[in-house]
Amino acid sequence: MNFSTEEKAMWLEDWRRSGKKAWSYAKENGLIPQTFVSWTKREHKAGFVEVPIPVLPPTNANQEILIEKADIKIHIPVNLERSELLVVMEMLGGML
Repeated sequence: MNFSTEEKAMWLEDWRRSGKKAWSYAKENGLIPQTFVSWTKREHKAGFVEVPIPVLPPTNANQEILIEKADIKIHIPVNLERSELLVVMEMLGGML
């Protein structure tokens, strides 16, 4: 059975809200578990997303952005200049 991009997004959103493991969710909803799990993995490879400036807290020397992937934790001070942050993000792009 083939699903459109919109249908996959709907299933993935419903799965996230369920709090269930991907394999269990797929079986309970009549989906092929291997296929559904592959959708969840592809979604995680999407990379970085842009965070609008208003969402960020006020700049404080003690505040930081924490990026976690598996057992890797990267702490980035929020008071970095834009050019410095772009350099960090470019370097991370190849790592993550």
